[in-house]
Amino acid sequence: MTTVRAAITQTTWTGDKESMIQKHEGFMREAAAQGAQVICFQELFYGPYFGITQDKKYYRYAEPADGPIVQRFAALAKELNMVAILPIYEEEQTGVYYNTAVVVDSDGSIVGKYRKHHIPHLESFYEKFYFRPGNLGYPVFDTAVGKVGVHICYDRHFPEGWRELGLNGAQMVFNPNASKPGLSNRLWELEGPAAAGANQYFVLVPNRVGKEDNEYGDLAVNFYGTSYVVDPRGNYVGDLGSSEHEEILIRDLDLDAIRDTRDDWQFYRDRRPDAYDEIVAP
Repeated sequence: MTTVRAAITQTTWTGDKESMIQKHEGFMREAAAQGAQVICFQELFYGPYFGITQDKKYYRYAEPADGPIVQRFAALAKELNMVAILPIYEEEQTGVYYNTAVVVDSDGSIVGKYRKHHIPHLESFYEKFYFRPGNLGYPVFDTAVGKVGVHICYDRHFPEGWRELGLNGAQMVFNPNASKPGLSNRLWELEGPAAAGANQYFVLVPNRVGKEDNEYGDLAVNFYGTSYVVDPRGNYVGDLGSSEHEEILIRDLDLDAIRDTRDDWQFYRDRRPDAYDEIVAP
């Protein structure tokens, strides 16, 4: 049996970037002390969720994918012998920004990055003001804990990306979020388990939690936390996270369950890409 101990985290904006960075360094150390081998933080982990408004000042949170914050966490990943998925605000060049997750291996090397493909633009999620759509496909990264994929927040509403990650060999897909009550409530319950069951891999879904009224006052929304992990049959692994408080969820992933599930349900054998023309029609 091949078992990977994974951690996902949820927290609330503290009010400044440095304290958020320190908080997440603490999460990594605590998770490592509990035996975690891989960790993923919430979407845009070191800042507020600035999609609440359209304000140029938040462009200053962007930095290169190999910039100071990533390098700081890469050094910690090496120290703790832990794989880290770091959801950042990426600056490719001045004025060109992406919603990105950088994958760091347990030796501190940067394995690669994923850029969020699907960019929403609706009330309290004004992301087109901040991000270009992703343009790096759906890469799967070979790491010390296995083959890792990433799907960021709003991406989860689009099943094609989940399937691309499965076809590319993902054993676990991390889906960092900033999700709040409203239209997405029922989808939050459905989409992770459905994606895991349909694609027969592990899905790990960290979310923000609490109100960022220290940044946005009356405009602040209440992120509902309830982070979770799902196995390849679509079942929760352990309980959901708190809907009110910060938390580290640590779960054991039995990677042999992927083969067992695919032996029982031959979805990859029986799929019919020759019949799916309209899915990829422009």
